[in-house]
Amino acid sequence: MKAIKVPRGGGLDKLELADIDDPGAPGPGQIRVALKANSLNYHDYAVAIGAIPASNGRIPMSDGAGVVEAVGTDVTGFAVGDAVVSCFFPYWQDGEPPHSNFSHVPGDGLDGYAREAVVVPAAWFTPAPKGWSAVEAATLPCAALTAWRALVVEGGIKAGDSVLILGTGGVAIFALQFAKAMGATAIVTSSSDTKLERARAMGADLTVNYKTDPDWGNTVRQLTGKRGVDHVLEIGGPGTLAQSITAARIGGHIALIGILTGLKGEVPTMALMAKQIKLKGIVVGSRAHQVDMIRGLEATGIKPVIDKTFPLAGLADAFRHEEGAQHFGKICVEI
Repeated sequence: MKAIKVPRGGGLDKLELADIDDPGAPGPGQIRVALKANSLNYHDYAVAIGAIPASNGRIPMSDGAGVVEAVGTDVTGFAVGDAVVSCFFPYWQDGEPPHSNFSHVPGDGLDGYAREAVVVPAAWFTPAPKGWSAVEAATLPCAALTAWRALVVEGGIKAGDSVLILGTGGVAIFALQFAKAMGATAIVTSSSDTKLERARAMGADLTVNYKTDPDWGNTVRQLTGKRGVDHVLEIGGPGTLAQSITAARIGGHIALIGILTGLKGEVPTMALMAKQIKLKGIVVGSRAHQVDMIRGLEATGIKPVIDKTFPLAGLADAFRHEEGAQHFGKICVEI
């Protein structure tokens, strides 16, 4: 059976397409899944290049989708032939987050889904949306669920709200789709006018080029009649947080979901406090959140935006494409 392995210390040029043992038949409470697709996230890239240390020979990729090949005893809710998709936090089934690290995340603390088949507890997967391909379903566990939790679960978004979305990557594009499906006004930022044009074609109401407009936080505030936005998807981290606070309304909600500008930085605490903003750190979501999101996707008819798909043997090239930051939506791998 084929799988990709990450050597100790990482490195895209060192990713290995290896032969590994077949996982065999599922035991009680387990399912065997023939994996058909992965999707790339920044977290996967960090593991692949060694920025996040992982065990030598770790199989990467947190997001996997495929088809159930066999079902163990005591399993309910799955049958052979079912299309399924993995959970980012397999041990977070419902309720409050049980972990503050990635030790239980496939592709990081555990072997991930860059391989042809797995045998795992049935609760590590959920049914995929009806009618979706494996490539489409593979976009959901990290990016889509992060956007869903930020806006729906934690933000309580409703019709008439306004949302500021930073960037046009996987999380951002799902956030744009969710915002518009909920009847909200969506404002998107990017350094690329071409990407902003695509965002408008998808329904973005307003767009701002942060490269040509370094005071974009105040620009967003002006665009909302000086009220500010109800929700911000803060993907940049310390380098953009101050602008996001400026853009948010009094009592607004900022979901901190990314660290693309670094791990540390100054926080304008006085502005945050004076505007009584709710700042919430978001790291994906639970299995229960994923089940609810998939029900929402089926109800709204939303489909993922897929930038480009690579073969499993071309995973390093897929990461290089991600490195170039020219993608719009999700980058996927077909197995």
